[in-house]
Amino acid sequence: MPQTGATQAAEAAARRSYGKLVAFLAARTRDVAAAEDALSEAFAAALAQWPASGAPDNPEAWLLTVARRKQVDAVRTRLREESYAQHALLLEELAEAPDDGGIPDDRLRLLFACTHPAIDEAVRAPLMLQSVLGFDAATIASAFLVAPATMGQRLVRAKARIRQAGVPFEVPPRALWAERLDAVFAAIYAAYAEGWTDAAGADPARRNLAEEAIWLGRLLVALLPEEPEASGLLALMLHSHARRDARREGGEYVPLPWQDPRRWDATMIDEAETLLWRAGQRAAPGRYQLEAAVQSAHAVRQRGESPDARAILQLYEALWQLTGSPVAALNRAVALAEVEGAAAGLRALAPLEQEQRLNEYQPYWAARAHLLVACGWRAEAAEAYQRAIGLERDPAVRAFLQRQAARVSPAA
Repeated sequence: MPQTGATQAAEAAARRSYGKLVAFLAARTRDVAAAEDALSEAFAAALAQWPASGAPDNPEAWLLTVARRKQVDAVRTRLREESYAQHALLLEELAEAPDDGGIPDDRLRLLFACTHPAIDEAVRAPLMLQSVLGFDAATIASAFLVAPATMGQRLVRAKARIRQAGVPFEVPPRALWAERLDAVFAAIYAAYAEGWTDAAGADPARRNLAEEAIWLGRLLVALLPEEPEASGLLALMLHSHARRDARREGGEYVPLPWQDPRRWDATMIDEAETLLWRAGQRAAPGRYQLEAAVQSAHAVRQRGESPDARAILQLYEALWQLTGSPVAALNRAVALAEVEGAAAGLRALAPLEQEQRLNEYQPYWAARAHLLVACGWRAEAAEAYQRAIGLERDPAVRAFLQRQAARVSPAA
């Protein structure tokens, strides 16, 4: 098998089964970091061996077998360095685990293990993204507006805490779910957002992430039919995903207001609307229901209606009051500009200038540039566009921002 074929086979296995493999390996040892290390060595072995021997019929089972052998070797090394009693039972359990290729999907257990009270609340969702979906620290840091080095340190400490505290890998009693669900929701939505930004599916690390997140969202709704935020989260993802085909025209990025609603997925929108309606019957509004309601307000374009700008502003106002999030404040400012004009939007943005978390956030600079243009501040707008362009990873979005910047440049 050519080198590229081996790489593609390994990447496909990683996309399909990374979380399942880590969850299965870590369930026995309670050591997420060691499980990830063993799996990384297995992937390295695959890249070394598969080009010559060909990819196995069951790549996941091959990777699991090699990773478990790496775990056994690691335990044996510790046996030589520490007391035998401390690791002997673990070694026996690893050695006796079946090699029949059956890989149970323990991702839900791993998700809840990451929300254990022994784990710092701020790192629970990032830990899920790395352990369950294989994100690197830099990508996670970007999603949570944190410096990569800081996020890396937090993740290392959290994995050590799981091992030291002997955190159980199990779905807790339902009475304990409520206090842990926020982190589970946050991780799933962050995974969706990462996949959503790769509309063309060009990035192997993010390909199929959106579908994976929606699958996890459906699982939560099935497990928690009475939890309105679970339905709200799934509704939000479905509303966004319904527009995936309209976000590109001839390879060029198309912002939401310019999209052709005839290209939106009507079936997916209907499902999202049903979920949102059911969630609303519980009379317990939350972040995801509010965000889904914003998407629902835009979806009326599919029926030939115009979005209600004042309703969207009210929803963002409620979201900002509920979360205090700088991103919610940014969206509120943009919505305010639609109702009261660009100058009002700029005034609402002013307090965010000191918000460090937005310094590296492309949508902040793009929104600021748009409002500055509307107010006639072309030089300042051009500078803001340059900041946005430098922060954008998606080539199509970057090209769109460059076209916008060109219209306000001195030469133009």
